[in-house]
Amino acid sequence: MKRNKIAAIDVGTTKVCTIIADTDGGSLPRILGVGIVPSHGLHKGLVVNFDEAKQSIRESVRRAEQIAGQRLESAYIGITGRHVSSVNNRGVVAITRNDRLVRSGDLKRVLDVARSVKIAGEREVLHVIPRTFAVDGQEGVKNPVGMHGFRLDVETHIISAAVTSVKNLTKCIRGIGVDVEDLVLEPLASAEAVLTDEEKEQGVMLADIGGGTTDIAVFKDNSIYHTSVLPIAGYQLTRDISLGLNLSFELAEQMKKKYGSVLPIPENSRGEDDRALSADGHSVSYRELSDIIRMRVEELLRLVVLELPRNDYAALIPSGLVLTGGGANLPGIAELGAETTRLPVRVGVPISLYGVSDTLRDPAYATGVGLLMWALKNQGTKNWRPQTGMQRFVSKIFQLFS
Repeated sequence: MKRNKIAAIDVGTTKVCTIIADTDGGSLPRILGVGIVPSHGLHKGLVVNFDEAKQSIRESVRRAEQIAGQRLESAYIGITGRHVSSVNNRGVVAITRNDRLVRSGDLKRVLDVARSVKIAGEREVLHVIPRTFAVDGQEGVKNPVGMHGFRLDVETHIISAAVTSVKNLTKCIRGIGVDVEDLVLEPLASAEAVLTDEEKEQGVMLADIGGGTTDIAVFKDNSIYHTSVLPIAGYQLTRDISLGLNLSFELAEQMKKKYGSVLPIPENSRGEDDRALSADGHSVSYRELSDIIRMRVEELLRLVVLELPRNDYAALIPSGLVLTGGGANLPGIAELGAETTRLPVRVGVPISLYGVSDTLRDPAYATGVGLLMWALKNQGTKNWRPQTGMQRFVSKIFQLFS
């Protein structure tokens, strides 16, 4: 049986992860090669130094190609950053054929109508995701193809991003000879790797705590309900440790990774809280380090919950909060999350992988693995269409006269 090759590149603030895999059409990819390198030239999901960012991506791709023994020609790319925004919009079309039968072409028409929501000329659409359909007013339809009706409605979740940020990222990818199959908002990709269908159906919130951003996605009734990006994540935590303990940023990051924990220390404890931690000739108090981390993570968790579009958390997300990304590796973060948010909290780890996949069973690689899952589910249905200069010009003219 012929196996198809797919690939993903997660370009993050702290690392670039390239994964090459193949599939026989099943639900799981076989991992062929993985390339993970430190990220340079990016900050909070944005390219700030083109040459450094391109070099990091090139090295990540080279390592993955070396392990896979195959050349990478195209890939699905994760994107994040504060420039990303979302809105819900409805579209409606008439079914005018004599048989009044909804066909796949009608789905494309109604999604194109929903896609025409007014956005600023310096932005472009990344995703138009149907949440639910209605046929002649009958709500809650998941797939209307084959149904009879006079009118087809769709409610969509539309995600857009700044044109300049998208162009800078895609230019880095194409600059090393790799084509962009599609751009995928990172929390949507991460959700594919760590959320269950039952959680998405009941209602769940995903928080992907990365190096520069915390990416949020809320699912309800097995469809996307809300997405957002917080510009607060591991970078800010390391900076606070650096300032609070008078350490260099690099040493603070080293201390965080080696000793970091949010587990509470008993007030009458005389052992663990007095322990001196050392690295590169510097020593700090375990209690001081853990106190800073715990306070900052509590603050982040509260900000995450504030992103929920409704206040009745228990009704909206009965499955609770799933934490993933590199920041979810802090010991005790699930327990602290449950204590802070009063919601069920677990850490999401990519599972059910095979092939050269040992290093990927870690929350830090949820986006990379999720991009492969997204590719399997959405091959042939590219969402992102790069906006041409003429399209941006027409959009700006439209805004002047609207």
